Amino acid sequence: MGRIANRFSRVEPRRRVRRLISGLLSDLPRKNCWTLAEHAGDATPDGMQHLLHRAKWDADAIRDDVRAYVVEHLQDTEAVLVVDETGDLKKGTATVGVQRQYTGTAGRIENAQVAVYLVYSAARGHAAVDRALYVPRLWTDDPDRCRDAGIPDGLAFATKPQLAAQMVIRALDAGTPARWVAGDEVYGDNPHLRTALEHRQTGYVLAVSSTHPVVTHAGKFQAKVLAARIPKRAWQRRSAGAGAKGERYYDWAQVDVHGPAGRIGHWSLLIRRNRRTGELAFYRCFSPQPVPLSDLVRVAGRRWTVEETFQASKGLTGLDEHQVRRWTSWHRWVTLAMLAHAFLAVTAATERRDRPAPNGLIPLTGNEIQHLFATLISPVHDLAHRLRWSHWRRRHQAIARDCHYRRQVATQP
Repeated sequence: MGRIANRFSRVEPRRRVRRLISGLLSDLPRKNCWTLAEHAGDATPDGMQHLLHRAKWDADAIRDDVRAYVVEHLQDTEAVLVVDETGDLKKGTATVGVQRQYTGTAGRIENAQVAVYLVYSAARGHAAVDRALYVPRLWTDDPDRCRDAGIPDGLAFATKPQLAAQMVIRALDAGTPARWVAGDEVYGDNPHLRTALEHRQTGYVLAVSSTHPVVTHAGKFQAKVLAARIPKRAWQRRSAGAGAKGERYYDWAQVDVHGPAGRIGHWSLLIRRNRRTGELAFYRCFSPQPVPLSDLVRVAGRRWTVEETFQASKGLTGLDEHQVRRWTSWHRWVTLAMLAHAFLAVTAATERRDRPAPNGLIPLTGNEIQHLFATLISPVHDLAHRLRWSHWRRRHQAIARDCHYRRQVATQP
């Protein structure tokens, strides 16, 4: 809290934001203004709602503090900036940015609010460091509706790749140490983000669709057509990183492709093949200098950390549980939820570095740290009881992990 205290000119909002973040870090089953106010001992939710809506403080300044905090503790020159969007299902039409649109949260078109996030993914951990609410064109074309939701005057429509590019450039301009950017097909198929990164000479591994066109010395082909021409000897078995059940092995191939005329760098198409089903995935890649296949595979594997970040931020710190309708309130809520999750991610990384887990226990996770932290801020049982349960959970998780690893080794060809 010391890092953001100077963002509040008055002591009352400073104290209230401390209580709000403590509530986000608690084990409350639901986290919104009502439950957080009750957890803080307030008589009504008015104070929490005032903090999110009318109090004077700058959410963007605290966003910058979150980024600086994450980078300070997870800093990695080989870090990957991962962009992705996530949706929150909503009812009605008054909440800022809500309309019927596709959201991966439901896997279909639903009434939802969608936002794009930027995750700093390093070897020691990962956490969200920026956010941008996607405001559909139906909103930006309706000034009265925007005004009612508190959207700043003159806000222009921006696609998700444009929002992603803005966040990546903002992070790089702030000196964030990151060599790569990763994202899914929404960002890879659209040239906007790719062009911005090429101009910055920042590498990327962006997923593209099977019909994505690429140009080689032999001509122009769809990605899936090019994959069909790869000889068997060109495929290499490599891990995309460790998952919950062990290393994630796939077959990989890399094909050099031509980049835009007049630009400096090295372009390639990276192809991933599932060893069991044969399913293919494709990545458009760029680096200022040629890099080995292993580097591209590592970056492609890091893209999944954004999903882990969403899961942890929603499950642990209430990222998607806000019940706010307006532009300012949304930005304030998600920024504080990002700060709470960043605390868990950094604490877990620090614990793994400074106090390695003894034999028979998995390292402390963000989930476990939240359990322990909730004990300290709102104890129900004595500390010894909570610590015994922490030990029990970690021991059984270690047994499950070892079982998964042994099964994987036994089934590998």
